[in-house]
Amino acid sequence: MRIPAVSPDPRRFRVLVVEDDDTIGRHLETGLRANDYAPTWSRTGSGALAEVERAPYDALLLDLGLPDLDGLDVARRLRDRFPHLLIVVLTARTDDIDVIAGLEAGADDYLVKPFTLSVLLARLRAHLRRRYVAAPLDEPVLLGDLVLDVPARRCTLDDREVPLRPKEFDLLALLARYADTAVTRETLMARVWDENWFGSTKTLDVTMASLRRRLTDAAESVPRAVRLPRITTLRGHGYRLETDPA
Repeated sequence: MRIPAVSPDPRRFRVLVVEDDDTIGRHLETGLRANDYAPTWSRTGSGALAEVERAPYDALLLDLGLPDLDGLDVARRLRDRFPHLLIVVLTARTDDIDVIAGLEAGADDYLVKPFTLSVLLARLRAHLRRRYVAAPLDEPVLLGDLVLDVPARRCTLDDREVPLRPKEFDLLALLARYADTAVTRETLMARVWDENWFGSTKTLDVTMASLRRRLTDAAESVPRAVRLPRITTLRGHGYRLETDPA
C-alpha cells in the first residue's frame, strides 16, 4: 500500500529511524523510502543524538528499548534541543503508564508494536501535514528591518523598495511562510517553479545567490546599519530563513 508523503506540501520529509532490531529497522527504512520519505536508520540512542545534531530531520521514529540509552531519555534530550522535531515512539510497552511516560518525555505520538506500515504512514502524514501547513502572509511581515508585503508583492528596506525579480520574490515569500523552519530543495522547486519540475536544481542555486546578493546590495545602499534575515544553507537538505538575525 503506497501512501504519498507529500500532501499537501510537496516535501521529501527526512525521517530518522532509531531501532536496534534489524528486521524492524530494515522494514521501516524500506517502507519509508518506497513512500517518498528520505529515511536514515540508527541502531543506538547515542547514534541518533549525533545524527540529529549532524543533519536536520523532520521526524524521528524512536524505539524505547535501545541497547545503550533509555529511549525516554533520548526523547527528552531531543525535545529540549529540537522543539519542532516530530517524535513518534515505537515500542512493545502497552501499559498506560508507559504511554504517559513517553508523551511526557516529549513524544508527539505513540505506536505499540506490532503495527502496520500503513498505519504508521497515515500517522506520519497527518502529523507532518498539520506541522507544515503555514498560515498565508496576508499582512506585511517584518524580517529584521526588511518588510515583505506579499499581497502587494513589495519588499522594502528602510522605506526603499528592493528590486527583486519574480522568482526571487516568490522564493523569499515561501521561505518567510516557513520562517525558522528547514525547507527542502524539493519544496522550493515545486512551489516556486512547478510541482512537476524534473530538471536540474541548479536554477534554485542561481536564484538563491541572486536573492542574497540583491538583499546585501540593498543593505549597503542604506546610510545606517540594518538587519537582514539570514538565509542559512542546510547542506543536503535545503534552506532556512532565520527571522532573528544577529
